[in-house]
Amino acid sequence: MPCRIVETAKIHSKIGKGDDGMKTIIKICLVVLVTMCVTNAQTASKPGLTSGISVKMPVAINAVEMPAADQPNATVVSVTADGRVFIGTRQVEPGALAGLTQGTVYVKADARVPYQKVLTVLDNLRGRPVVLLTAPGSNVERGNIVPPYGMKVTLGSR
Repeated sequence: MPCRIVETAKIHSKIGKGDDGMKTIIKICLVVLVTMCVTNAQTASKPGLTSGISVKMPVAINAVEMPAADQPNATVVSVTADGRVFIGTRQVEPGALAGLTQGTVYVKADARVPYQKVLTVLDNLRGRPVVLLTAPGSNVERGNIVPPYGMKVTLGSR
């Protein structure tokens, strides 16, 4: 009988050493998984989040993708539900929009803002290329990050 106890003890000690190897493999797998997740978090089809002003944009059926609005150098003017106007994340008066000299200006206005406020913003952007950003229509597949949608607007000069 004493031989059996010794053999059983040897078997258990080998199993214990095997568990350490399994723990190491699991740790390596977790490191690889986290590394893959981090490196794939931002790709061309899944742009990273950029800072901005959150508004509830109206839905437009005929809007088209406007991926240029997601570029870091894009000029985005936001109009919030309470009528405040922002260039990027900086609050400005609507009259300050006349001084913008960059290329296309992307305007995202809250669906609840009085339309007169949006017209004031557009009037101050007269003579510049303007795109009105909208929420994607119902025909857009949900679940993934989608690019901004919008419609190009032509405003006459002053």
